[in-house]
Amino acid sequence: MSKKLRIGFVGVGGMGQMAHLSNYAVLKEECEVVAIAEPRLHTAQLVANRYGVPEVYNSHLELLEHSSVDAIIAPQPFRNHPAIIPDLLRSRIPVLTEKPLCLTVREGEKMMRLGEEYGTMHVIGYHKRSDPAVEYAKRIIEEWKQSGAYGDLQYIRITMPPGDWVGGADQPLSSSDPYPSLEPEPGPESYTDMMTLMLDSFVNYYIHQVNMFRHLLGENYRLTFGDRRGIVLNGESDSGVTITLEMAPYHTSHEWEEQILVGFRQGFVRIDLPAPLARQRAGKVTIKKDNASVGEALTYEPILPNVAAMRNQARNFLAAVRGDRPAPCTAKEALLDLVFAQSYVDYMALTYPD
Repeated sequence: MSKKLRIGFVGVGGMGQMAHLSNYAVLKEECEVVAIAEPRLHTAQLVANRYGVPEVYNSHLELLEHSSVDAIIAPQPFRNHPAIIPDLLRSRIPVLTEKPLCLTVREGEKMMRLGEEYGTMHVIGYHKRSDPAVEYAKRIIEEWKQSGAYGDLQYIRITMPPGDWVGGADQPLSSSDPYPSLEPEPGPESYTDMMTLMLDSFVNYYIHQVNMFRHLLGENYRLTFGDRRGIVLNGESDSGVTITLEMAPYHTSHEWEEQILVGFRQGFVRIDLPAPLARQRAGKVTIKKDNASVGEALTYEPILPNVAAMRNQARNFLAAVRGDRPAPCTAKEALLDLVFAQSYVDYMALTYPD
C-alpha cells in the first residue's frame, strides 16, 4: 500500500458530511482527512471534533495557504463552483466537486480550460457510476457490445420518479451559524428568468441520468424530443441508439425507484439503484439472455457487495489521485452534460413558448 493521501475538505454542510466526509473518514488505510475549510466556524469545529480532523480554516484560500494536502473534496452548491473552484484548480491539487460541473456551458468551459492549463485533475461527483451494480452492468454491456452475442445495443431507458432520496441516512451535524451569503452563478445571457429556473431544476434533478446515458453508451448523444409537461425526453446516440429519460412518470412517498434498462436485440441488462444516501447498499442487476440460436433463455441476478456508491466513489477518486486508475468522470466530459441540458431547455422554450 502506498502512503496515505492527505485530504482537505472545502465545505462540510449536509452533503459534505453525509455523502463524502463520512466515507473518506473510514478509509483509514488509504487516506486521512487533515483539514476542513468552512465559513460557519461553529459547525466546522463540531464536524472536526466528530471526525478527528486537526486543522480548521475559515476559507478555501486559508486552507490552500496553510495546509499540505494531496487532494481536495469540495462539496459546494453547484452554482457556487465558479466562485471557488478556479482557486482550487490553480493550486494543481486534484479536486472532486459535486455534480454538475456548474450551471452553464459558459462557466463550465472556463473551468475546464483552467484545469487543463494547470494540469489539475478535476473529478465531478457522478457517484452513481461507482455503484457496484453500475460497475458490474457496465462490464457486461461492454462484453456484449464487443462479442455481438446478443445483437446490437438498441435502447437505454432511465426512469427516475421523485421519492425518498435520503433513504434513512443519519442527519448531519449543524449549529446556529448562519450560512454565508452566496452570489449564485447567473444563467446564460440569452435566458429569461424562467428559462434559468428550468435549467437549474433540470441539472439539479436529472444531470446524473444525462451523464449515465453517455457512460453506458460509450458515446455522446443528442436530444430529439421533449414532451410539453416535462415528463419524458428522447434522444439518439452518435451510432443511432435510442435513449429515453422518464423524469417524473409518478411520485413515491417512501421509496426510491430509479431504474436503468439497457436493451440489446436478444437480451437486456437492468439496474435498480438505491436511494442516493442509503448507507452501504449497492444497486441490483438483472440480466436477461435470450439467444434462440444457441438455445439459451435465462434471467439471473448477481450477488453484489454491500458497498454504497458514495463509499466506492471515494475509493475510485483516491485510486485516480494515486494514478492507479483513470478519473471516474472529468470536467471535460461533464461539460457535455451541460451542453445537453441547455439544448433541452432551448428546445422546450422554442417548442412550447406558452
